[in-house]
Amino acid sequence: MKKDIETYKRSMPLYPIGIVAELIGITEQTLRLYEKHGLLLPARRNKNRYYSDNDIKWLSCIRDLIHMKKISIEGIKKLLEYAPCWEITDCADEKRSKCTAYINKAKPCWELNQTICKRESGKVCDECVVFLARTKKK
Repeated sequence: MKKDIETYKRSMPLYPIGIVAELIGITEQTLRLYEKHGLLLPARRNKNRYYSDNDIKWLSCIRDLIHMKKISIEGIKKLLEYAPCWEITDCADEKRSKCTAYINKAKPCWELNQTICKRESGKVCDECVVFLARTKKK
């Protein structure tokens, strides 16, 4: 139960775009660019973007991939096509064991059953960076 509360807290959108840009060391425009390319989907309140601790962790990873590993945004999007969602979203082992996409790795989760994540973990595909990167391309 405590782990569920911690997981929930990490996913709460608390930080406005200006604070996140300062924390990560990038501009607000760069955050908007990452969103435009489908690398993340911040929560919205009115027209303002808010980011969670998980978003900040993911943004740090994106920044490292771009600046340290010299991978382009398009390259990151391509990598996300091959990354299993359970690796990125850090699903618990018991949830993975019930996931159709984890059991049958021939197809990504959104092709097998878009409701599996919602049913098993409360997550929905259209909030998943893997799903977003894949569908923005089409």
